[in-house]
Amino acid sequence: MAEGIFPEPVARVKHALGALGARDTVTVLESQVPTAAAAAAALGCDVAAITNSLVFDLDGAPLLILASGAARVDVGKVADRLGTGRIRRASPGFVLAHTGQEVGGVAPVGHPEKIRTLLDESLAVHSVLWAGAGDHHSMFSISYSELQRITDAREMPVR
Repeated sequence: MAEGIFPEPVARVKHALGALGARDTVTVLESQVPTAAAAAAALGCDVAAITNSLVFDLDGAPLLILASGAARVDVGKVADRLGTGRIRRASPGFVLAHTGQEVGGVAPVGHPEKIRTLLDESLAVHSVLWAGAGDHHSMFSISYSELQRITDAREMPVR
């Protein structure tokens, strides 16, 4: 890939980071990193410092949960904490329609419209987090407080 040329979803993430006043730290990796374990191995970091951007279907509306790569989201507990109905894992088509990004490469930002977002409190212990940047090859680094700021996410335990 020529320098400065990025796939459209990654370009949207880079633009969103700039528009939100965050540093553009997008890193393009040689191999695909569609899972937290693959990303952690490629980046040389703890899997718990990988921020998974997980899209759920909450009564037809998207709900984005930014969760530690070492965590399993307990959707029942999240629904109870939100005082809402049932939360279901979204289909790949639902994810693509609402984020413009494919499952395994979803970023916390760069979506066509703002998505209600929750941030896993367990991520706060890491000085540097890594999140998907729009495709299976790209990640960006960010602090917990900056991630919360740019996503306007509600902080909560998600396990």
